[in-house]
Amino acid sequence: MSLVTPLNRVLGLGSAKGGVEHWWVQRVTAAALVLLGLWFACSIASLDDFAHATVVEWIREPATSVLLILTALTASYHSYLGVQVVLEDYVHEPGTKVVLLALSTFVHVAIAIASVFAVLRIALAVAP
Repeated sequence: MSLVTPLNRVLGLGSAKGGVEHWWVQRVTAAALVLLGLWFACSIASLDDFAHATVVEWIREPATSVLLILTALTASYHSYLGVQVVLEDYVHEPGTKVVLLALSTFVHVAIAIASVFAVLRIALAVAP
């Protein structure tokens, strides 16, 4: 005997609705972050020095700035998904849960926007 409704069976949804999708997105973003993290570590390690001018020139390279933005957005989204799971699992007061989920969303969006803005500001600045 199945507890899944016929419509949910056709749509491939279990009792948790989007739980499987949420799980997969967390794994995909984690895998992407492993690759982006390796790129970041290797790129930083290959710099001659860590002087401000050297790092700014590195960020101004188009591929670097695109990958930095991708890293920031992926990390922010992955973090959002993880915090969402923790809040849903461990906060039991409905009102508190809604407020914390909304706050988490706003904080993660703000961090993502600030990160993209910082990279674009450096990458698109006029060279002195």
